[in-house]
Amino acid sequence: MQGDGRDAMTDTRAAVGAAAPSLDLEKALLACARGEKEALNRIYTSEAARMLGVARRFLPRAEIAEEVVHDAFVRIWQKARDFDPARGSARTWIYTVLRNHALNTLRNERRVDPTEDFEAFGFVSEEEGPEAAVMRLSEASRLRRCLGGLEPMRRDVIVLAYTQGLTHGELAGRFGVPLGTMKSWIRRSLTALKDCMS
Repeated sequence: MQGDGRDAMTDTRAAVGAAAPSLDLEKALLACARGEKEALNRIYTSEAARMLGVARRFLPRAEIAEEVVHDAFVRIWQKARDFDPARGSARTWIYTVLRNHALNTLRNERRVDPTEDFEAFGFVSEEEGPEAAVMRLSEASRLRRCLGGLEPMRRDVIVLAYTQGLTHGELAGRFGVPLGTMKSWIRRSLTALKDCMS
């Protein structure tokens, strides 16, 4: 996956230029503009698999690509009235909606995914403790710097939640605080990490 999305844009153009299926996308899009839900179902049946393939080129994580395709269909439904056959083909319009949403999602994913670096932790054993996991992060890691900005106990909560998969209840018991307090700590700590890494 190229960082600038050029390969994905080439795939988008290839999908747009692909042999036309039996569905008349222009008629289906115009029917969507009139509020005919069955037309959207026909577009979905015709294009969803190809759209997912294009989205996967932008977004390698399958679950994110699937969300982008779903959201693209919501936008297609909501904005079908904006389609103008005089300005281009229905397929081009549909894949432009998909591409734009995929690019926006890609930018947002890169900007605010503080959990991505947690993969560097690996599994933390009971004996090892969260401090050792933090030390495994590279010196230059933004996540390490941002975790260092948290109060030590809250940092440990976040590290244990992500490396050992402890639930809010298990963390509350381990740290001797009420469940509501633990949920608040986690929420505030994740917000602080997100802000720090943005």
